[in-house]
Amino acid sequence: MFARKLLKQKKVNFKEISVSWKRKLWDEMERKSGRNTVPQIFINDEPIGGYDDIAALDRKGELDQKLGIQ
Repeated sequence: MFARKLLKQKKVNFKEISVSWKRKLWDEMERKSGRNTVPQIFINDEPIGGYDDIAALDRKGELDQKLGIQ
């Protein structure tokens, strides 16, 4: 919820994929991110982490660059 709100504030398009009750998708997310919690956020296929991680990037001024925002 908070991650979605932050990304909407940044006015970026994002794709939300629910892995709940979908073992194959959950396994793929876990393999790609190395984590087993949701949400897992990927920017250009780079695993970023969850909301705390993107919020920390935003506080450091690094999120906009990763998102390609000028």
